[in-house]
Amino acid sequence: MRTKSFVFTGWHMVVVMTMFFGTIISVNFYMAWQATHSWSGLVVPNTYIASQEFNGKVAEAKALAATGLTGKVEIEGGEIRYRISHTLGNPVAVDTLTLHFRRPVGEHQDFDVTLAPLGGGLFAIAHDVLPGTWIIEADASQAGERILHHTERVLVRGAAR
Repeated sequence: MRTKSFVFTGWHMVVVMTMFFGTIISVNFYMAWQATHSWSGLVVPNTYIASQEFNGKVAEAKALAATGLTGKVEIEGGEIRYRISHTLGNPVAVDTLTLHFRRPVGEHQDFDVTLAPLGGGLFAIAHDVLPGTWIIEADASQAGERILHHTERVLVRGAAR
């Protein structure tokens, strides 16, 4: 007569169930952590329309990038400054420059400002910006035509005055 060397008991089933559900729960926690600490998403009124406009916006962004115009935002002490420059060092003539401040998620703190030209491609406005992460879109136009669209994600530290 043969004796069994291994007997599957209830304790073995507990270990199997713990490993199975532990793996599922661990993966869910990892994915939730990744979702909250990586891409924050964007708020759009209609996701279907935004998806239909995507290719057109990409083509426009490539065309604007080919112009060689670049911009840089600076936020310090209740003042917002934006400098427009050209990769060849040519002077940049801009009629209007508007900055759109957007929170990565939520719309209740979003605002737009139009900056005043100071000369030499520098624009500024006195405006407090709340601390935290902002997505800033810059739109510059000349003779009614958009010549610069620049998006920058910035972290504002400290308290607004």
